[in-house]
Amino acid sequence: MLTLGIETSCDETAAAVLRDAAVLSNIVSSQIEVHKKYGGVVPELASREHLRNLMPVVREALAAASVGLADIDLVAVTYAPGLIGALLVGVSAAKAIAYARDIPFIGVHHGEAHILAAHLEYPDIGYPYVALLVSGGHTALYHVKGLGDYRLLGQTRDDAAGEAYDKVAKLLDLEYPGGPVLDRLAREGNPGSVKFPRVQLEGFDFSFSGLKTAVRNHVALFKSRDQGLTPPFPVSNVAASFQAAVVDMLVERTMKAVADTGVDRIVIAGGVAANSSLRSKMRERAEERKVRLYLPGMGLCIDNAAMVALAGYLHFERGERSGLDLNPRPTMPL
Repeated sequence: MLTLGIETSCDETAAAVLRDAAVLSNIVSSQIEVHKKYGGVVPELASREHLRNLMPVVREALAAASVGLADIDLVAVTYAPGLIGALLVGVSAAKAIAYARDIPFIGVHHGEAHILAAHLEYPDIGYPYVALLVSGGHTALYHVKGLGDYRLLGQTRDDAAGEAYDKVAKLLDLEYPGGPVLDRLAREGNPGSVKFPRVQLEGFDFSFSGLKTAVRNHVALFKSRDQGLTPPFPVSNVAASFQAAVVDMLVERTMKAVADTGVDRIVIAGGVAANSSLRSKMRERAEERKVRLYLPGMGLCIDNAAMVALAGYLHFERGERSGLDLNPRPTMPL
């Protein structure tokens, strides 16, 4: 079966083709240059870029897979959660293709697609496992018992981890998106130079707003004392210390979830899963605990359509379908 996947939930326009669960093509068009000067995603601009780019990206994905639209058997598309205008573009295009070709159509939850992305590289993962979904819009821990069977263990009470990265990058006058820039700077800094707080909440919930405030206060204090001091403001040390705090909270909560559920597998999903420090620290702790760790490649951590196509295909195989009256939703629990 050939599945065309479409992803337009935020600022990545993506299309992919899968043959059953094997990736034939996975094309992503980034909007970073469009939004960079605003320091974040502008929803209206994102929608316009999706309108401009989606069909060229779909055609590129089909060409890269050496198939035509007439060969597609199923269309899968992200319909929730995300920016409503951006979602509308992808859902409308997917419906149109499905209707014109008289083929099945299925809507996919963006968070579920991220979690299942690891199955593209590790088809033998099996169930159950603990999934850490960590990105610009999500930070949550799930006990994944099977396809469609996800128990929420904990989630952020304020900022998502990726959102905190972007906000701290702004505080440090760094370019957007902040995550990759902070990660790069952190490798040059001393993670123990600033003692930023690690928020410990009951259960498995996260909180990053206090850490963000601590960074803001540290920066303000330094600048208030800076009368031509040498050396200049140590941005790399602040980046390293901030990142160390974020990673510690993510890793500790994940390991606590592993102990509580008794599983022996961990899946890390979402854009922040590409962070070098998180990947390194999680590998270290997983080895200590004798737990199997599944980290998708960088191309499957960011928003992409291969993960959407896989989620759609797996649900379709269970006999599920979506009607052409399906509407996108900006918010929706997994």
